Amino acid sequence: MRTIAALSAVVAIALASPSHAADPKPDAVIKNRNIEARVFLDDKIKADAALAADCLTEGKKWLDKNAADAAASRKEDPQFFKDGGWDFERKYSIRSAVADRYVSLLRDDYMDTHGAHPNSDVNTILWDKSENKRISIRPFLTETADNGATMKAMVKAVIASLRSEKKKRDTSETATDEWFKGVEPNLLKIGAVTLAPSTEAGKSSGLTFHYPPYAFGPYAEGQYVAFVPWETLKPYLTVEGARIFGGARPKGDADEAQ
Repeated sequence: MRTIAALSAVVAIALASPSHAADPKPDAVIKNRNIEARVFLDDKIKADAALAADCLTEGKKWLDKNAADAAASRKEDPQFFKDGGWDFERKYSIRSAVADRYVSLLRDDYMDTHGAHPNSDVNTILWDKSENKRISIRPFLTETADNGATMKAMVKAVIASLRSEKKKRDTSETATDEWFKGVEPNLLKIGAVTLAPSTEAGKSSGLTFHYPPYAFGPYAEGQYVAFVPWETLKPYLTVEGARIFGGARPKGDADEAQ
């Protein structure tokens, strides 16, 4: 029985942690007594030299910052490192490519600092291949003023999508205005955004907003993704916005986006 219990514990730990053995070789890594931290770029990113360089530069800065934080933490509280150093991982992956120009990326982080449980975070990048730089969704919208018509319509659609997702997960007890107050009609505060893929080639079916654990409920609820269909945005689209949006959200995208 003890052997079975021990094996069960090992399996549980393996499932809760990143699978180092199954992962490809990191594109950047720092490993010392304080921390092991890794950065991975998916193959599609590495096929674009400018995009890969941009992500790797950011990823290395992230490694350096966390390594410095780990060293400072060990110096201040060495007892928290008796079971080993911190474990961090960042993965960059492409979510969609639209109009052969706009590439949406997910940036997923895993952090284990020996707290009550590991933590995770998610952010996004929108890359313009024509300009080889990061951009926002502003070029697709006629106005994005704080508390303006566009942002208010977007917030309303985001919250409606989140309420629907909470109903599916049977977590409606946290589908309250108090939990949703962090979604503000402000481009920098509404959430990390990507262009959703579409059933129509070269188009986007709308916007998906990605939120980490704790954003709208306890950690156990995990990440949330809100979808805003392009039809909701139609009154506010620029000429470029009208050009890139169309079609419908593919079946299964809701699961793949999580």
